[in-house]
Amino acid sequence: MKERGAVFFLLLILAVFLCYCTVYLRRPTVLGAVTPTVLQVDLNGNGVLDDGETLCLPNIETFTANLKNNSHELAKEVGISYPTSLKIGYLTDEFVNLEITGKAVEVKLHKNYGQNCRVADIYLNGQNYEEILVRKGFAIKGGKPVNEDAFSNLLKTAEKLNLVIMNHKSKKYHEINCKYGLIASDTIIVPKKDLPKDAKPCKFCHIEKGKGVKAVKPDSEIQNGKYIAPPPNVVTDGSLKLILTDFTTILKPDRNCTHLVCKEFVSNINSAVKSIDMAIYGWANIEKVNTALKNAQKRGVKIRIVYDTKTKGENYYIETDDFLRQYPDKRSDFIQNKPNLTNALMHNKFAVFDGQIVYTGSMNFSTTGFSGFNHNNVVIINSKQIANLYEKEFEQMFSGKFHTLKTKTSQNQHLELGDAEISVFFSPQDKALSTNLVPLVNNSKKYIYLPSFLFTHPKLTDALKQAHSRGVDVKMIIDATNTSSRHSAFKELRQFGIPIKVENYAGKMHAKVMIIDDEYLVLGSTNFSNSAEVRNDENTLVIKSPRVARLYKEYFEYFWAKIPDKYLKHTVKAESKYSIGSCSDGIDNDFDGKIDKQDKDCR
Repeated sequence: MKERGAVFFLLLILAVFLCYCTVYLRRPTVLGAVTPTVLQVDLNGNGVLDDGETLCLPNIETFTANLKNNSHELAKEVGISYPTSLKIGYLTDEFVNLEITGKAVEVKLHKNYGQNCRVADIYLNGQNYEEILVRKGFAIKGGKPVNEDAFSNLLKTAEKLNLVIMNHKSKKYHEINCKYGLIASDTIIVPKKDLPKDAKPCKFCHIEKGKGVKAVKPDSEIQNGKYIAPPPNVVTDGSLKLILTDFTTILKPDRNCTHLVCKEFVSNINSAVKSIDMAIYGWANIEKVNTALKNAQKRGVKIRIVYDTKTKGENYYIETDDFLRQYPDKRSDFIQNKPNLTNALMHNKFAVFDGQIVYTGSMNFSTTGFSGFNHNNVVIINSKQIANLYEKEFEQMFSGKFHTLKTKTSQNQHLELGDAEISVFFSPQDKALSTNLVPLVNNSKKYIYLPSFLFTHPKLTDALKQAHSRGVDVKMIIDATNTSSRHSAFKELRQFGIPIKVENYAGKMHAKVMIIDDEYLVLGSTNFSNSAEVRNDENTLVIKSPRVARLYKEYFEYFWAKIPDKYLKHTVKAESKYSIGSCSDGIDNDFDGKIDKQDKDCR
């Protein structure tokens, strides 16, 4: 009996422990903040905001820099001007975005509802979130600051801020008390030093006597007081040309084919005599590109295409099927009775012209790619030897050997091309990340800069941490959509002390790049992930060329300067008022099925 009692007692303790662990592991996450007292909390754990998941605190109010939600009446009750209340609201929003957005919390729901929200007590790391706001001086109750001493210090800090109202759509910026700025739509309050270089001053509120409109100082003061101009976006090194796109200046995609990445593609199509072999993840119908291909087909150029598909035959881009109907020589990565293989990505984005010229990089053949809306890189290589490697890869896929069915390419490393040395790797057979990139990181001495769409690869994560520990300057810019994605190493690397900025522009940081020691440039279609290395069809180039590496380094430093320093600590939603241009670009930036004003974070 005693033994049974002991077993029962142990089982009871175990059950309680498991229940505790389950509750702890399933703590809901704060997806965002409408205001500091109205939070969007993922109660059901599905990663998106559903009805009933907007929660509000029961007892206090705060100021916010959100013009639609900040209260004139509350400012009057507290006895401060409305512009001052916006400055305090900016500090409050910054604190909330840093301290609670993206964090796991405990929630105690009340029975009553507020306007468009459920009333709840929220706890962060065991502390009542409302009490945290009180302690910091942000909380207002009954028209008075709850913590007057802390609020007084907050006022002093707020008065030192030089904030302006920026209108994303018109690209105009206003003084914080400007009546035109206060009634404008699609606005955000930002420090003046963080304005983009093409921002224009409102002529009604930026006037000095006898001096007219004050000009904005583009991008100055951001790092060390020095203005950083956009570097050249093209470099040629013998038979190699590298082209970069600037997503901080192109805030809306188009189909005009005016960017150099598109013009070069069309030029190579027009120059083709015998063959064009294309490996495409997907396609968008750009008139100038389609016309060039049709003309090439008419003059007898053989056009062949391999492309990605899923088990039901669908492609990520809806225009791909319409495009493919015009070309009989095509092959998808669909593999009969092998759904796991089919669902791996044919993620390449390359074309080979006449077995001589390779056009490749991170850019999808899409509107967001060809227009320069996303940050991408394109490299054009004039080399029969390197083109032959890409042709062999293409032929494998065209014959039906995709993904793990392919065989390894030989004689693909240390190929001389003018002043550069190039190594070519294809996934999954070459294991490019583990076998080739990790040693480059391990041998780095000065710096490693990474403009990256995502980062999840465990071995590369460990290698970067070790490089940082031995004094290598490691920095990363990551796309806003991938800061909290599954398996992301973003938080781990940031907590380790590696500086990582989250981009705050409408377009994607779509690069998959490493720049190492003014010597190596790694680029291609391969994201820094296990799937890209062991499942997908990808291509990776390691270019040893000081000239090419330094150009991309300059571009990285330019982006680093343009992205505000606050995004070294904060994250930003890909479609929100804080992501420049994202609420007026006609794109579903955060992949939630809602565009611009349909998205709650843009309203």
